[in-house]
Amino acid sequence: MSYSVDVNILVHASNETSPNHEAATRFMSGRTKDPDVFCLAWVTIMGYLRIATHPSIFPVPLRPDSALANITALLALPRVRVVTEGEDYRAFLDVYRTSSGIPGVRGNLVPDAHLAAILQANGVRRLYTADADFLRFNFIEVRNPFSG
Repeated sequence: MSYSVDVNILVHASNETSPNHEAATRFMSGRTKDPDVFCLAWVTIMGYLRIATHPSIFPVPLRPDSALANITALLALPRVRVVTEGEDYRAFLDVYRTSSGIPGVRGNLVPDAHLAAILQANGVRRLYTADADFLRFNFIEVRNPFSG
């Protein structure tokens, strides 16, 4: 079995002022013991680097080298794999078109649909996120590590 995380989990784990910081840190620490394959999409990695270092989002953002060190440590875990759109962009566009076929995929939902399509294209069925928008994608089992 494999799973992925949305960028918000990574951001909460890095943001010490977040009310979900401790839960996110515990969750991310548990990834070292999880027997399942942890699949990270480049869109999630780059989103984390963008958000965690952004001075308009956090009063004290992470330094770029610190944020990159967090990603480097994550990618060094033994069961972490990076998943992508694949080399055949036409085939991926078909996956995106099919997976984002729900009404109203536009604006801020586009990056969520992008991640959902990457996960679907790579056979990843479980996503940990605090973003309820992912519940729209019926091919993904959405779990919120901050709720119960």
